[in-house]
Amino acid sequence: MKWLKPPVFLLALLPLFVLITQAFSAQFPAVGPILGRVGLDQDLGANPVEFVQHATGNCTLIFLCLTLAVTPLRKITNQSWLIKFRRMLGLFAFFYGCLHFLTYLWPDQQFNLAGMMKDVAKRPFITMGVTAFVLMVPLALTSTAGMIRRLGGKRWQRLHRLIYASAVAGVIHYLWLVKSDIRKPLAYAAAVTLLLGYRMLMAMRAKIRREPAPAAAPLAEL
Repeated sequence: MKWLKPPVFLLALLPLFVLITQAFSAQFPAVGPILGRVGLDQDLGANPVEFVQHATGNCTLIFLCLTLAVTPLRKITNQSWLIKFRRMLGLFAFFYGCLHFLTYLWPDQQFNLAGMMKDVAKRPFITMGVTAFVLMVPLALTSTAGMIRRLGGKRWQRLHRLIYASAVAGVIHYLWLVKSDIRKPLAYAAAVTLLLGYRMLMAMRAKIRREPAPAAAPLAEL
């Protein structure tokens, strides 16, 4: 299934391509009609920074959910080749998370680290967002085959369970950010709950299977 990797890679870049074309259309109105023929003539709205933040944040959560969905889909469908896409999807989650964080750090905070730290301490939804991003950093840094060999399979697996906490923190970040319509963050919360719930169920089943059966009680004498 190696032939699937290039189209999946290009599909994962599509949201970024759309954002770039929308920004290009806003800067150069003359190209709007050309982009309109393929449905890419929308601008970034009245608040471009907020638009890009929401778009990149959504992409981060989508790719986190897709990454978490690989293992359940592989086990349910018995298609082992699906595992080959988990690292790519996880790295795209980190990539869009980086873009999301950068739009906060650059146009929003103007690289004012002191102001950012005060913002993180004062606003809980930003605290959760930064937490979700920081938890993804070691996952991205240890995603190579060389790092798996250095850490060892078991330690690497334990470390990469941080994705569970990152996904939960990301959902809470979105839920606390939204003030009125919470349908979209609730949809992400439902997806993450389902994906993590499946893992908990499988872990419980595996634990039950490993436990030795209780010894039969001796028959009482008549």
